[in-house]
Amino acid sequence: MKKFLKMMLAVICGILVLWILGFTIISIIASAGNQTAAVPTEGILKVDLSKVQIAEQANEVLAFGAEQRVPLGLHQAVKAVEAAAEDPGVKAIYLKPDMPVLGMGQLQEFRIALSKFRQSGKPIVAYTENISTGSYYLASVADKVYITSSIGGTPTFNGLSSQLMFYGDLLDRIGVKVQLIRHGKYKSAGEMFIRGNASKENLHQTQVFINTIWGSMVGEMAESRGISSDKINNAIDDLKLCLPQDFVDYGLADETVDRSGLEEKLAVLAQVESFKDVKMIPFADYAKKKVRNNVRARQKIAIVYADGEIVEGLDKQNVDGDRFASILEGIRKDSTIKAVVLRVNSPGGSVTASEKIKNELDLISGQKPLIASYGNYAASGGYWISNNADKIYSNSVTITGSIGVFGMVPDFSKVLKDVAHVGIDNVSSNKHGDMMSLTRPFTDEEYAYMQRSIEAIYERFVRIVAEARDKTPEQIDEIAQGRVWAGADALEIGLVDEIGTLEDAIAFAATAAGDSNLAAWNIVEYPKVNTVADLFSSMMAPQDEDYSIYLKWFDNWKKGKCEFTFAAMPYRITVK
Repeated sequence: MKKFLKMMLAVICGILVLWILGFTIISIIASAGNQTAAVPTEGILKVDLSKVQIAEQANEVLAFGAEQRVPLGLHQAVKAVEAAAEDPGVKAIYLKPDMPVLGMGQLQEFRIALSKFRQSGKPIVAYTENISTGSYYLASVADKVYITSSIGGTPTFNGLSSQLMFYGDLLDRIGVKVQLIRHGKYKSAGEMFIRGNASKENLHQTQVFINTIWGSMVGEMAESRGISSDKINNAIDDLKLCLPQDFVDYGLADETVDRSGLEEKLAVLAQVESFKDVKMIPFADYAKKKVRNNVRARQKIAIVYADGEIVEGLDKQNVDGDRFASILEGIRKDSTIKAVVLRVNSPGGSVTASEKIKNELDLISGQKPLIASYGNYAASGGYWISNNADKIYSNSVTITGSIGVFGMVPDFSKVLKDVAHVGIDNVSSNKHGDMMSLTRPFTDEEYAYMQRSIEAIYERFVRIVAEARDKTPEQIDEIAQGRVWAGADALEIGLVDEIGTLEDAIAFAATAAGDSNLAAWNIVEYPKVNTVADLFSSMMAPQDEDYSIYLKWFDNWKKGKCEFTFAAMPYRITVK
């Protein structure tokens, strides 16, 4: 007994030491992050995207990794560029666009901010050493685009692509059958589990929105460089852009230079004799110093970030229904908040959670201006929650729509019997008591029962969109069926109101609330971002072992606690 008590005491002491050490480290990190570095009052603003991570919201957890990029919110980054345009101390921007960690919508919004900076009359010089589609898309906005003279790497500026993977044949081989119930010939979510290749509808919609997104991007690049989109596309299609000099020859860059050559050009830009006299202003430090909220203003505009998958339960890394509904209720009851901007960056997810969030947003829209702004995605459940906004802004490259519903229930009976050699006998009080047990296939009657639920949800989805967009259900059904649209096409068919950025949405919200002077507003952000302390607390919390997670999931299915209907996109798209 004495030995046992000693062991228990040692364990408790060890846990206490871990907590003390952990929170000491957190305090050091937090205090270091709160210290404002001395920022030069004048010089060249250096925007190095390999050192900065621009996300929907500034989140110190993002910096708690190997790359150690300084986290900035998109709104904060854009406002910093706007401040630099007005700041007499900032003479120019030096843009290092390599390795950007941004989605398509975020790339476009940040590029728009850089383009507006150029319109102020101040120059931008870009230098890239790792040419990719995303890095060149940003670099092309500059007055001068310099490219490394090194031929050490192969450029990956080859256009956009989407890889669709299918596991139907694999699952069939191991004896797992996924029973997919859906409405919408374009609703391809779940298709990957029942087919070995894409349906023609899936291929068609993917090709259309990829073409639209690329058309928007290549059009912007061509306009900035003063060449035609065809010239860029032909060079890509003919594989002419292989070596650094190729980019110069085709008008995509101005000159190839090594690092010393670049330093000479930056010295000329700064109007100093040598590079050692050039004063560089780090972008993250500048943003944290210059972008200040008007906390003294009593009237507020709330930005609510619906960033991530829409889920049931508590999940602070995503858009969890109950938590967001509670946040929105608090915003609605706060009389100092005069308008709300809902920033959606979500591929959708749980129907139940989407309904909870939508109900609260509907209550807000009855009392205050509600403006939606779409980021990389606002699809399926992301569109479900936001379609009733007073005005919807979307980027031209945003993925939206996907008005459709699907459900999946796997049947493991074959793999249990033939592979695992496990026999299962189901005993139920009623005829269909075991239909969600995952251990037998649906009967025709049960499949029809599930399809009825899917149809009812789809009809509601179509109806709420029709009411919000002032169209008939028949008109919405024609453009729904689960089809995914790029923002530019969504504008044409009436799913969004205007191509614009988060800043455009904020400006419109201020006007709708009665005061177009943004300086008079206190811009407040929701939800509260995760801190390193939150991360550490979650790490210290008891965690299920992997096998326990699966057993719990299986148990929830048996108890009918797992949702099987979803309004979600089947994949994500990134720009490299």
